[in-house]
Amino acid sequence: MTADVILWRRRVLSIGVLVTATAAWYLFERSGYTFLSLISTILLLLVAILFIWANAASILQRPLPPLPELELSEEIVNKVAASMRVRINDVLAVAHDIALGKDIKLFAKAVIFLWLFSIFGGWFNFLTLVYIGLLVSLTIPALYNKYEDHVDRNAEIAHKQIVKQYRNLDANVLSKIPRGLSKDKKMQ
Repeated sequence: MTADVILWRRRVLSIGVLVTATAAWYLFERSGYTFLSLISTILLLLVAILFIWANAASILQRPLPPLPELELSEEIVNKVAASMRVRINDVLAVAHDIALGKDIKLFAKAVIFLWLFSIFGGWFNFLTLVYIGLLVSLTIPALYNKYEDHVDRNAEIAHKQIVKQYRNLDANVLSKIPRGLSKDKKMQ
């Protein structure tokens, strides 16, 4: 279903998602509220209403507000924790490799990504970045699906150029960067 919405196979639903996101973004931008402040205000009102309702119910001898018992079972918490532990350890292993410079390509990708992300983050607030991400996710896959042959042909040409430029960079710059001593040299 998500793929159908992203590829605009379910046009009404795709338009609904786009219009709803645009309206929410516009209202947040114009009102000056942030998402966190809106959620906090709504929760504050909810707590105040439930408090008044519970106190009024006890004074008027009416039933208390119907609130379900909210409790997480230990089994669910353990499953989620085990699943998250594996994912977090994978991310930490990659971060370790990046920090120690074990993979220079991965290090360069991380530096470029973080640098670009900081630039874009300075231009827009978080809600605008999320909205732009939604717009991109609703347009790029549909356009690619429609113009797949042209995109693939041009992407292949661009890939060849990037590989050629990387080889030049590797031959002229990266290969001249001194690496740590190899294990054989350390032993001697």
